[in-house]
Amino acid sequence: MTLTKRDLVMRISEETGLVQTQVFDVVQKTLDYIAEALATEGGKVELRNFGVFEVKIRKARVGRNPNKPDTDVPIPARATVKFKAGKEMRAEVLKLTPKK
Repeated sequence: MTLTKRDLVMRISEETGLVQTQVFDVVQKTLDYIAEALATEGGKVELRNFGVFEVKIRKARVGRNPNKPDTDVPIPARATVKFKAGKEMRAEVLKLTPKK
């Protein structure tokens, strides 16, 4: 199942009785603030019991073009966002582990 921003807005609106446009504004502002915090130097966003978003720098490396394996392709260092699930989320996801 995929949960989209629209699905999230509709579910919150139904549960709280708030107008969807108000809920959308709050959800969008939340996501904007998370992105803004990550975009700052050494950005890290910690949401208790949910997880931690953190910016990590990937090292520069050499890649290979599958069509021309003898040619090296330099891949520059770049910033990426890593997510580490919180304790409660990990516990819920572990419930999906298939039984032997």
